[in-house]
Amino acid sequence: MKLLLLYTTHEYQTEKIMKRIQFQLGSLFECDLVQLHKNSSIKLSDYQAIIIGTSIRYGYYDKLIKKFIDNNYHDLNKIVTGFFGVNLVARKAHKNTPETNLYTKKFLSKIQWKPTVKAVFAGALYYSKYNWFDRNMIRFIMWLGKGDTDVTKPEIEYTDWNKVDEFATLFQNSIIK
Repeated sequence: MKLLLLYTTHEYQTEKIMKRIQFQLGSLFECDLVQLHKNSSIKLSDYQAIIIGTSIRYGYYDKLIKKFIDNNYHDLNKIVTGFFGVNLVARKAHKNTPETNLYTKKFLSKIQWKPTVKAVFAGALYYSKYNWFDRNMIRFIMWLGKGDTDVTKPEIEYTDWNKVDEFATLFQNSIIK
């Protein structure tokens, strides 16, 4: 069975999460890890199951993912699919599920695709990699949300890797049913 692991990423945390999922599923399935770009050409009929992952940037999931889903929801709804969103709000226990995470809840309510399996993962802060504007905007947003604002830390990772593994297992079980 061939799986498509499709993602967009800004600071590569979504890619890192998708690679972990690929590692988990790769012993049972052939997995194509694909970063979606503006000119990507993807033949969905080549795949029996698909996971889509994307992250929040200034309050919105990537427009490329939204466009891809809008253009392919008929085909996506016919097979086993998974979706995960990555955002820093999900670092909070009461905002780390698709039902309680405002960004993910809003996104899923506005699309016609109904993923078989859904999740939200907390991302990471890479203050040292951000340009001046992004570093200060993200720092301000983190301050508002009572998060870490120490820009001297090279990386602050909030991702719960056990939760990522559980998502991969749940997706695998949805295929094997």
